[in-house]
Amino acid sequence: MWRAVIPFLAAILSVGLARPPLKTLSNEMVNHINKVNSTWKAGLNFQNVDYSYLRRLCGTMLKGPKLPVKLQFTADVQLPVDFDARVQWPQCPTLKEVRDQGSCGSCWAFGAAEAISDRLCIHSNGLMNVEISAEDLLSCCDSCGMGCNGGYPSAAWEFWTTDGLVSGGLYDSHIGCRPYSIAPCEHHVNGSRPPCTGEGGDTPQCTKKCEAGYTPGYTQDKHYGKLSYSVDDSEKEIQLEIYKNGPVEGAFTVYEDFLLYKTGVYQHVTGSAVGGHAIKVLGWGEENGTPYWLCANSWNTDWGDNGFFKILRGSDHCGIESEIVAGIPKGP
Repeated sequence: MWRAVIPFLAAILSVGLARPPLKTLSNEMVNHINKVNSTWKAGLNFQNVDYSYLRRLCGTMLKGPKLPVKLQFTADVQLPVDFDARVQWPQCPTLKEVRDQGSCGSCWAFGAAEAISDRLCIHSNGLMNVEISAEDLLSCCDSCGMGCNGGYPSAAWEFWTTDGLVSGGLYDSHIGCRPYSIAPCEHHVNGSRPPCTGEGGDTPQCTKKCEAGYTPGYTQDKHYGKLSYSVDDSEKEIQLEIYKNGPVEGAFTVYEDFLLYKTGVYQHVTGSAVGGHAIKVLGWGEENGTPYWLCANSWNTDWGDNGFFKILRGSDHCGIESEIVAGIPKGP
């Protein structure tokens, strides 16, 4: 572990710590990151977007209410060096899906809805392929926080066990009971989507009915969790949880350099904290000797590595290991 981190720290020191702040999302910041760090590469994921939009993307309130911690006996468990849930459960298409939260701080709902969708499929041995509605969770969970202005992942999983969640696909997909109603926005200058701003993106209304033409009805479409819990911040506990039960939801502090991530294993290099952000964690591995968690983001496929990213594993980097939540679906 330290073999991976020490050269990284030495490289930062060699470039010099006493330098003026780099402009966010600038070519200068990209060049600085690529010069300093050997474990990941930066590039421009966002161009011509408001900084208020970037802050809004990070809609997870960290260090919030905790669910009971589920502990497993990991001492004698042999885990693989590399694990990717997409490979382990190929019969579950939601594992490969990257969603887009649009101009709304709904990452806390997306991370939960994505991992719950995966777990419904995994625990039914592929018989239940359903996209759980981030819209239903975002709009109807009053205890989760403030909707598009931020929420708590732990409360999202608890809501699944107490109130249930209906199905719902991506924006304008007309898949499921309540598809996402907030349009994706354009991260780049040229494109067909509306511009990304910090304005608008108001939390949708909690409409307890399915879109026209969808059957069964809202109540009949609900899917419930049997239990929800926090996962201990031990690296092996998190690995075993993913290995046995499928992807989990994690949250961490996003710094400005993370917005520029393209490939490799992310480690914070430069820039200020933007906010808390929730994602789906679906595996782990090592890249050139650097251990990582494999994660799915909710900023569309034109961000990062086709919407996915890797982040340093084993040292609670940016808090990635201290906010893991999960749950088990209720059987039929």
